[in-house]
Amino acid sequence: MSGVSSVLTGNRRVREGQSVNDVNLSGRCIAVLGMGIMGRSMVRNLARAGAEVVVWNRTIDTARKMAGGAIRVVATPAQAARTADIRIIVVADSQALADVVLGSEGVLAGLNGRGLVIDMGTSSVNATHELAAQVAAAGGEYLDAPVSGGERGASAATLSIMVGGSELAYATALPILQALGQNIRRIGKVGAGQVAKAANQIIVGLTIEAVAEALALARAAGVDPARVREVLAGGFADSRILHLHGQRMLEGDYSPGGRALTQRKDLELALALAADCGLELPATSLCRERYDELIAAGRGDCDHSALAVLYPPLDPEN
Repeated sequence: MSGVSSVLTGNRRVREGQSVNDVNLSGRCIAVLGMGIMGRSMVRNLARAGAEVVVWNRTIDTARKMAGGAIRVVATPAQAARTADIRIIVVADSQALADVVLGSEGVLAGLNGRGLVIDMGTSSVNATHELAAQVAAAGGEYLDAPVSGGERGASAATLSIMVGGSELAYATALPILQALGQNIRRIGKVGAGQVAKAANQIIVGLTIEAVAEALALARAAGVDPARVREVLAGGFADSRILHLHGQRMLEGDYSPGGRALTQRKDLELALALAADCGLELPATSLCRERYDELIAAGRGDCDHSALAVLYPPLDPEN
């Protein structure tokens, strides 16, 4: 299931696990629990692929805004779990995930010894192992499948999806995941997806910091940072963060795609995992401190690229 074979789809050669989103989910009933930025886009894409989608959110009015057509709202996670045999959970953190799964009207209460639970949020590896064990004890299967790509990727169904779990559970989930992303990989056993996401968030956080510092240096030195960004984009320093978040920094547009609070939480998870492994990550620790400064300045709900405002040359208020 996690090999590197490829198949020809239309005019595109697609590596195993990837998708061109020509997915037909007619006749499938899928539950999505959590109607944040990512969850809402996932619901729309699953419905677009033909699935019936059952949705739940802690704030029920937020879920009701999604209702209509193939999308219907239920009152509890347990009801969602009873209705669908694929349950996708997209919530803010490990505690919220545990509440949704283990609460008195949680997913576990409605599992009925069947089906699959997929955590597509970013959670701790320890919590993932504990919840997977409880789901298995109840007769279900569990995948951790965190994503990268932000709001744009969720909306366009181009997310990268990092999966931990058994090959059988991965095979069951793959058609659903292919409606949500285009780079899908089983990394290893349960927990491996969250390890990959921790690595992803280290690179994202440190690269945002690097781009902010570079553009601030250009402006402070009297050089147009937009021109610097353009030429860097053609060389070894190129990255999606330089393209997308570099532009945000130049425009001062920090409407949230991925919130600074979330980025800080994810760096904390990475550092906790490193500590469990007996590993020090000094640059990641420094980056977390920069996000602490941003949050203390009242910018926690801004996009994580707002780290740039900590540098006066890039702060639109200066």
